[in-house]
Amino acid sequence: MKSAIVIVIGLAFAAAGCDKDKDKVGDEPVAARANADNTKKNERDRHSATLTPGDQGENEVDRGITQKIRQEVVKADGLSMSAKNVKIITVDSVVTLRGPVKSEQERTSIVAIAQSTSGVKRVDNQLEVAAN
Repeated sequence: MKSAIVIVIGLAFAAAGCDKDKDKVGDEPVAARANADNTKKNERDRHSATLTPGDQGENEVDRGITQKIRQEVVKADGLSMSAKNVKIITVDSVVTLRGPVKSEQERTSIVAIAQSTSGVKRVDNQLEVAAN
Protein backbone atom coordinates (compact mmCIF):
# COMPACT_ATOMS: atom_id res chain seq x y z
CA MET A 1 0.00 0.00 0.00
CA LYS A 2 2.80 2.43 0.91
CA SER A 3 4.57 1.79 -2.39
CA ALA A 4 1.35 2.55 -4.30
CA ILE A 5 1.05 5.90 -2.49
CA VAL A 6 4.70 6.72 -3.23
CA ILE A 7 4.15 5.86 -6.92
CA VAL A 8 1.01 8.05 -7.11
CA ILE A 9 2.80 10.97 -5.45
CA GLY A 10 5.80 10.50 -7.79
CA LEU A 11 3.53 10.49 -10.83
CA ALA A 12 1.79 13.66 -9.59
CA PHE A 13 5.13 15.46 -9.27
CA ALA A 14 6.23 14.21 -12.68
CA ALA A 15 3.00 15.40 -14.29
CA ALA A 16 3.35 18.82 -12.67
CA GLY A 17 6.88 19.13 -14.02
CA CYS A 18 5.80 18.30 -17.57
CA ASP A 19 3.86 21.49 -18.27
CA LYS A 20 3.59 21.70 -22.04
CA ASP A 21 2.90 25.45 -21.85
CA LYS A 22 5.88 26.34 -19.66
CA ASP A 23 7.06 28.75 -22.37
CA LYS A 24 3.83 30.75 -22.19
CA VAL A 25 2.63 33.54 -19.96
CA GLY A 26 -1.15 33.55 -20.11
CA ASP A 27 -2.05 33.05 -23.76
CA GLU A 28 1.11 34.72 -25.03
CA PRO A 29 4.33 32.81 -25.82
CA VAL A 30 7.34 34.12 -23.88
CA ALA A 31 9.26 34.78 -27.11
CA ALA A 32 6.48 37.08 -28.37
CA ARG A 33 6.85 39.53 -25.47
CA ALA A 34 8.84 42.73 -25.86
CA ASN A 35 12.59 42.35 -25.49
CA ALA A 36 13.63 43.73 -22.11
CA ASP A 37 17.35 43.36 -22.68
CA ASN A 38 19.28 46.07 -20.85
CA THR A 39 22.67 44.45 -21.39
CA LYS A 40 24.33 47.50 -22.92
CA LYS A 41 23.06 49.79 -20.15
CA ASN A 42 24.13 47.29 -17.51
CA GLU A 43 27.61 47.11 -19.04
CA ARG A 44 27.77 50.91 -19.03
CA ASP A 45 26.71 51.00 -15.39
CA ARG A 46 29.53 48.67 -14.37
CA HIS A 47 32.04 51.36 -15.32
CA SER A 48 33.39 52.95 -12.14
CA ALA A 49 32.66 56.51 -13.34
CA THR A 50 28.92 55.82 -13.74
CA LEU A 51 26.93 56.46 -10.58
CA THR A 52 24.27 54.00 -9.52
CA PRO A 53 21.85 54.18 -6.56
CA GLY A 54 24.41 52.16 -4.57
CA ASP A 55 26.68 55.22 -4.72
CA GLN A 56 24.12 57.41 -2.92
CA GLY A 57 25.80 59.51 -0.25
CA GLU A 58 25.04 58.13 3.19
CA ASN A 59 25.30 61.39 5.11
CA GLU A 60 22.17 63.16 6.30
CA VAL A 61 22.52 66.08 3.86
CA ASP A 62 22.78 63.87 0.74
CA ARG A 63 19.94 61.61 1.85
CA GLY A 64 17.77 64.65 2.63
CA ILE A 65 18.40 66.21 -0.79
CA THR A 66 17.51 62.96 -2.57
CA GLN A 67 14.39 62.57 -0.43
CA LYS A 68 13.19 66.14 -1.14
CA ILE A 69 13.71 65.76 -4.88
CA ARG A 70 11.94 62.36 -4.95
CA GLN A 71 8.98 63.77 -3.03
CA GLU A 72 8.64 66.70 -5.44
CA VAL A 73 8.97 64.49 -8.52
CA VAL A 74 6.33 62.06 -7.24
CA LYS A 75 4.03 64.96 -6.33
CA ALA A 76 4.39 66.65 -9.74
CA ASP A 77 1.26 66.39 -11.87
CA GLY A 78 1.70 65.47 -15.50
CA LEU A 79 4.82 63.32 -15.12
CA SER A 80 4.70 59.76 -16.45
CA MET A 81 5.42 56.77 -14.23
CA SER A 82 8.80 56.47 -16.00
CA ALA A 83 9.65 60.03 -15.05
CA LYS A 84 8.58 59.47 -11.45
CA ASN A 85 10.93 56.49 -11.25
CA VAL A 86 14.15 58.08 -12.49
CA LYS A 87 17.28 57.46 -10.45
CA ILE A 88 18.18 60.32 -8.13
CA ILE A 89 21.67 59.98 -6.67
CA THR A 90 23.23 62.62 -4.44
CA VAL A 91 26.91 62.58 -3.51
CA ASP A 92 28.49 65.59 -1.79
CA SER A 93 25.39 67.67 -2.64
CA VAL A 94 25.82 66.98 -6.38
CA VAL A 95 22.68 65.37 -7.80
CA THR A 96 22.85 62.91 -10.68
CA LEU A 97 19.59 62.21 -12.52
CA ARG A 98 19.47 59.05 -14.64
CA GLY A 99 16.83 57.07 -16.47
CA PRO A 100 14.20 57.35 -19.18
CA VAL A 101 11.53 60.03 -19.44
CA LYS A 102 8.83 60.30 -22.10
CA SER A 103 9.45 63.85 -23.28
CA GLU A 104 11.82 66.79 -23.22
CA GLN A 105 9.24 68.59 -21.05
CA GLU A 106 9.47 65.86 -18.39
CA ARG A 107 13.25 66.05 -18.53
CA THR A 108 13.18 69.83 -18.06
CA SER A 109 10.67 69.58 -15.19
CA ILE A 110 12.73 67.05 -13.24
CA VAL A 111 15.95 69.01 -13.72
CA ALA A 112 14.20 72.18 -12.53
CA ILE A 113 12.96 70.39 -9.41
CA ALA A 114 16.46 69.18 -8.62
CA GLN A 115 18.07 72.58 -9.27
CA SER A 116 15.57 74.39 -7.05
CA THR A 117 16.10 72.02 -4.11
CA SER A 118 17.88 73.60 -1.16
CA GLY A 119 21.47 72.45 -0.68
CA VAL A 120 22.09 71.25 -4.25
CA LYS A 121 25.48 72.40 -5.58
CA ARG A 122 25.07 71.06 -9.11
CA VAL A 123 22.83 68.76 -11.18
CA ASP A 124 24.32 66.19 -13.55
CA ASN A 125 21.48 65.60 -16.02
CA GLN A 126 21.78 62.13 -17.57
CA LEU A 127 18.04 61.73 -18.23
CA GLU A 128 17.21 60.10 -21.56
CA VAL A 129 14.14 60.99 -23.60
CA ALA A 130 12.64 57.69 -24.75
CA ALA A 131 12.13 57.22 -28.47
CA ASN A 132 8.44 57.00 -29.37
